Order: sequence, then structure tokens, then C-alpha cells
Amino acid sequence: MTRPALHALLNGSASVLLVLGWMAIRGRGLFAVRGRDEALHKRFMLGALAFSAAFLASYLEYHATVGSVPFWGTGWIRTVYLAVLVPHIVLATLMVPPIVVLLVHAARGNLDKHRRLARWTLPVWLYVSVTGVLVYVMLYRMGPG
Repeated sequence: MTRPALHALLNGSASVLLVLGWMAIRGRGLFAVRGRDEALHKRFMLGALAFSAAFLASYLEYHATVGSVPFWGTGWIRTVYLAVLVPHIVLATLMVPPIVVLLVHAARGNLDKHRRLARWTLPVWLYVSVTGVLVYVMLYRMGPG
């Protein structure tokens, strides 16, 4: 498996765990029968955090070694790529502090603060994880050979 494919796998895994964590705490979907499950929510979210942290460490090391990878396309496809890439990078950078604060609130039992912050952090974190996979597909799977 190439390093970029590993990055997509880590991002995709974080995305799945974020959704499962949300479903567990809300008692929705697969967890509707069980109802709200804080312990399972915690395990899923810590798993998502671990996958995201592993991605970030590997990504930074990879690009420190390899440098940037140019996008192959021109015209409208380049516009689409940049429309996905730019917000992905900006939001990924901005999300690190709120995710750390979420973890601190949860660890200290400040669940009201944790919930308030999670209401907007979760969708953005999920967006960043999913668009990370999209960037991989557009950069490494859609282009020429």
C-alpha cells in the first residue's frame, strides 16, 4: 500500500468512527435498540482521534520528505480539485485546537461544554476526514497513469 493510500485509509476510518460515535451517543441507527451508549461513544471517538493523529503524523512526515504533489488536471477538474482542497486544508488546520479542547472537556467531565463544542466540531471534523479521502481519489486515482 502506498503512503497516500494509507492516508486515505486512515481518513476514511476516522470518518466511519466519527459517524459511529455520533450514532452511539444519540442512540441512532445501529444503536437505536441499545439507546444512548456513552462508553461506546468514547471508544469510537478515541479511535477516530487515534486514526486522525496517525494520519497527521504520517502525512507531515511524508510531505516533509516528498514535498508537494502537483495536481494532474486542468480546466474545470482543477477548479473542482481546488474547491475541495483549499477548504479541506484550512479547516484541517483550524480543527486541531477544538478537537483537543473537546477531549479535555470530556476527560474532565465538563459534558455540557463538550456537547456545545461538539455540535459544530463533529461535522467539520467529519468534513475534513471525508474530503481527505476525496483529495486522495482526485490526486492519485483519477489522473493519468
